[in-house]
Amino acid sequence: MSLAFLEHAARQFEPAPPPRWPSPAEMAVELDPKFRRTPAIDVINAAILETLNTPDGRLIVSMPPQEGKSTLATKWAPTWLLQDRPDTRIIIASYAANVARRMGRLIRGEVGTHTDALGMRIADDVAAQHEFQISGHLGGVYAVGIGGGLTSRPADLMIIDDPLKDRAEADSEVYRDRAWDWWTDVASTRLAPGAPVILILTRWHHDDLAGRLKAAEDGHLWKVLNIPAQADHRPEHGETDVLGRQPGEYMISARGRTPAQWERRKIQSGPRTWAALFQGRPSPDQGDLFPAEWPRFDQPMHVNRADGSCWIPGHDYELVQSWDLAFKDTKASDYVVGQVWLRIGADVYLLDQVRARLSFTATLDAIKAMSAKWPQAVAKFVEDKANGPAVINALSRQLAGLIPVEPEGSKYARAAAVSPFVHSGNVHLPTAEMLPNVEEFLEETRAFPNGAHDDTVDAFSQAVNRLLLMPLWEEDHLDSDDFVDDNPHAYLGGY
Repeated sequence: MSLAFLEHAARQFEPAPPPRWPSPAEMAVELDPKFRRTPAIDVINAAILETLNTPDGRLIVSMPPQEGKSTLATKWAPTWLLQDRPDTRIIIASYAANVARRMGRLIRGEVGTHTDALGMRIADDVAAQHEFQISGHLGGVYAVGIGGGLTSRPADLMIIDDPLKDRAEADSEVYRDRAWDWWTDVASTRLAPGAPVILILTRWHHDDLAGRLKAAEDGHLWKVLNIPAQADHRPEHGETDVLGRQPGEYMISARGRTPAQWERRKIQSGPRTWAALFQGRPSPDQGDLFPAEWPRFDQPMHVNRADGSCWIPGHDYELVQSWDLAFKDTKASDYVVGQVWLRIGADVYLLDQVRARLSFTATLDAIKAMSAKWPQAVAKFVEDKANGPAVINALSRQLAGLIPVEPEGSKYARAAAVSPFVHSGNVHLPTAEMLPNVEEFLEETRAFPNGAHDDTVDAFSQAVNRLLLMPLWEEDHLDSDDFVDDNPHAYLGGY
């Protein structure tokens, strides 16, 4: 029987002294002058502490890259726990063995540098970067890459940091399956009774390890802490920001990024990457209703006049506006979305789009501006909810063709009704070069119906319903006397 085992057994009957540092973050602040505490770090610190003190605790943390989450979770949390409970056997894993080994080296370095302050030292005979043990104790760290073996390696704590390397691995089902199989067949089988698990990552894909854990049968056991770079919540829907920020407010950066720098990062990243890496809400490659790829066009379908207006040549077409308005004229509201759609035969084309958080007055200005830009889009469909009735009332003496539309059924049902037109190739979108914010429209369709916003989808389904579904219904159900000049799309009763 080893001396370490006897010492461990004897200590079970000794009262544990109170920890010198109440939490990993407080240890980090004292021992590392470069460590910066931010509101986000404090929230993560509290969640980690709660997980470490909860038998079988399960925690998923997602936050933008390079904001200190890995430093806290993979260096200071293990160091703090070993100082407080030196018999804890910790397994640290990452997408590659050399990355996990570097994490082990950082912990080992802190123990070696602060031996006196921590009251512990590394055992001489087990002191490698990827595996070391605390002298006189059973605890220590074993670092392994995803896919690596853990035979005979029990874990009293497991920390998994970024199980996928980059976008290429995240988009590969092979790599996602590899991470999942490693968790189910290897990692989870090494957990000691009561061992907590912390998964900390930047989200790349909705089907990553975090996504699969949440969707698993025991997914309800995992506490999910997502801290987006920019607060983007809707209080009217019961959503709040974990940091208590106002909608649109950026996080205080551990790297010192300013709001202007965050804004540039948002533009440079593009909607898909921003939603995934920086907001923690990766969209499915293909949504429940809509395909990943839509037909695109890269040449204007209109001509520009000297006064700045846009005109569609010819006669055999329909041109309409579709507006989805917000409930409140505050930053916490949904987006106001206005779209211009062109129908030629059985095909429809998105020509223009406004998507912004607008006050009531700014909404009126946006509708008037869109109407001046597209004079032929006489029919202006406005959802008869939110600010819709007030907007129609305010503009009825200034603009013709304002048509209130009472939504029928749920958002999902309305989108599902027009989904076949997308799959059949009858809905065409401009390229991003022609209409940059079309990417925001695509991002919402990929995430629908689980995304944070669906305002562009609402405006789209409203327009296509009126352009493609209503004419079919009218042709089947209306008498010829109801049409003007034998044109089935010029129904006297309105759209």
